Amino acid sequence: MTKTPETRTVEFIFDFVSPNGYLAWWPLKEIAARKGAAITITPVLLGGMHKLTGNAPPFVRDADVKGKNAYAQLEMQRFIARHGLTKFRMNPAFPFRSVELLRLLLAAIDLGCGEAFAEAFLRAIWEQGLDPSDSAAIDAVIAAAGLPAAALAEASQSAPVKDRLAANTQNAVDRGTFGIPTFFVGDEMFFGKERLAQIEELLG
Repeated sequence: MTKTPETRTVEFIFDFVSPNGYLAWWPLKEIAARKGAAITITPVLLGGMHKLTGNAPPFVRDADVKGKNAYAQLEMQRFIARHGLTKFRMNPAFPFRSVELLRLLLAAIDLGCGEAFAEAFLRAIWEQGLDPSDSAAIDAVIAAAGLPAAALAEASQSAPVKDRLAANTQNAVDRGTFGIPTFFVGDEMFFGKERLAQIEELLG
């Protein structure tokens, strides 16, 4: 494959509500650094994606399959151990409403601070147990990260940002996405944090 800017960029289809989004982010950053690749974040609404595709969270979908969810937990712990993600904690509010955070993330991307916003809230949610329904706690994370709170708040409530989140979700489904984490390198789609090695191989 000829390497082009598109095939040197990993697009991360992303929602804060997915614990696997947290788990995939840090190893993906390491891969991108090793390979001289870029990462772009595309915020989508996972709940909306599930409605559009007929999918469901694994803990719901596989609840009646003996042993399957227990094995998924085993694989998660293996992944955590392999990548040293020892700060990870399941959020007490999971599954939570993420639409407001995703709109703020889109606003942050527009303002050039998308990665800083994403990382601040990945840590807050999946390491520190942030309740995403607590607006004061969200404000505190934004302030601690040194992000432009007023500009983010204003932009996140704009019609273009709200419309773009819906459009991102529909577009991701139209491209074949059904869950998170999903990644695109050029036109190649990869689903699941277990595919990171394949992404690294493709990046050369």
